Amino acid sequence: MKFIAFLLAFACIAPAKASVTLGGTRLIYDASKREAAISVSNGQQGVPHLIQSWVEVDGSATDKAPFIVTPPLFRLDAGRENTLRVVFTGKSALPDDRESVYWLNVKSIPAIEKSDQNRLLIAVKSKIKLFYRPAALNTDAVADAWKKLSFSHGGGQLTITNPTPYYVSLFSLKAGSQAIKTPPMVPPFGNVSVSSSGGAVTWRAVNDFGGITDEMRQ
Repeated sequence: MKFIAFLLAFACIAPAKASVTLGGTRLIYDASKREAAISVSNGQQGVPHLIQSWVEVDGSATDKAPFIVTPPLFRLDAGRENTLRVVFTGKSALPDDRESVYWLNVKSIPAIEKSDQNRLLIAVKSKIKLFYRPAALNTDAVADAWKKLSFSHGGGQLTITNPTPYYVSLFSLKAGSQAIKTPPMVPPFGNVSVSSSGGAVTWRAVNDFGGITDEMRQ
């Protein structure tokens, strides 16, 4: 009986659909401008959604990010689109010689009809990287940052060094015949190490627009 009750409860859960989508997989905040904007659209036919948005600090659920999102909470009708605007509050001084990274969160909660009160509707949260780029760094050099990476092997580790002031998000990384399952993001003027048995390194990165670069080899 408990198993049957579980099946009935499961059947009442509405499927989570990727009906609300963002206009990009990352957002670049150019510090020389007043805001950064990204579109959010509702493609689920006949179902309005409540949209809640906020910015959080990378790696911390308690620290407050120096950004606000407007509107932070609104209704998005089916087939409609709105724009989220991210504004820097200036309440926290950020480095001006390198990028900083945060997370933009967008939660969509589907509306429920009175006749469907017994169903559990699941909220879906999208999370994309928000890169704060100081005004002096908004140059063409960012497009070639991924090419500047250097690699060194030692002690069963592959160390990736980034000499640029930009974050480099790797899309693919291969050392010899070994493909790294989770290619890392390499911080400005920093390095990241991954397990590797050695060999020539090939890599591709994600650009500002969410596109994938050509492959490099070292």
